[in-house]
Amino acid sequence: MKVILREDIDNLGKSGELVTVKDGFGRNFLLPRKKAVLASEQNLRQLEHEKSVQTARNAKLKGAADEQAKKLGAVKVTIKRKVGEQDKLFGSVTVLDIAEALAAQGQQVDRRQLHLAEPIKSLGSYDVELRLHREVTAKIKVDVVAE
Repeated sequence: MKVILREDIDNLGKSGELVTVKDGFGRNFLLPRKKAVLASEQNLRQLEHEKSVQTARNAKLKGAADEQAKKLGAVKVTIKRKVGEQDKLFGSVTVLDIAEALAAQGQQVDRRQLHLAEPIKSLGSYDVELRLHREVTAKIKVDVVAE
């Protein structure tokens, strides 16, 4: 039985793929749970249409992400924090602090797009990665200075 998957299924395939399964598995598991549809001509045409729409949408999102990456490439953020002995910060600088500093400069960025390996706990200059799209990343310069 040939079916088109509607969602990712382990050890079988990803959403939108055309796969061949045993009749019982398709009839008793995939079709009743709406995890797949039969591979008819109409469903195949609809699958191709959805793939083309998704491809166009991804291209548009990637183009917008490229534009935003160019704008953010020149951005430099300065964050002031209280420090103790040996230039250690009281607390730390997190992605939320960086996102708020970017918003104050007029750059709207979702904090989940910013990636720090661990929170910043000392003074200095850091490069923070900003993932705007699966294929588009930008680096932002973050300076942490004493208050």
